[in-house]
Amino acid sequence: MSRLDLPRDIRTRPKRRGSRMNSRVPISIEWNGRSGTLHFETGFARVVNSYGCLLVCPKELDLQQMIRVTNLSTKQRSEAVVVWKGVQRPDGWDVGIEFVAADLEFWGVDL
Repeated sequence: MSRLDLPRDIRTRPKRRGSRMNSRVPISIEWNGRSGTLHFETGFARVVNSYGCLLVCPKELDLQQMIRVTNLSTKQRSEAVVVWKGVQRPDGWDVGIEFVAADLEFWGVDL
């Protein structure tokens, strides 16, 4: 299959901005629900980079949902937005998040 055989939206999708690293970093996730109620869950990141991560959350999050994530290993905290939502697996929902501001120190590793 050549690149031209792929759907147009995949062919024109921008390349990833940075290197990624498979990891399992424990995180906490906070967000305000539709009623204004503060929600709090713990989860983990599967894949990390300086711009965000693929995380696993026990609760389903909405696309474009603003969240606050805390790296439970480094205690770093960052604001982020949900940019992708995958499937629900036995350990939770796969969710792609992007930090509001790139954070080179958030994961505590060189990427």
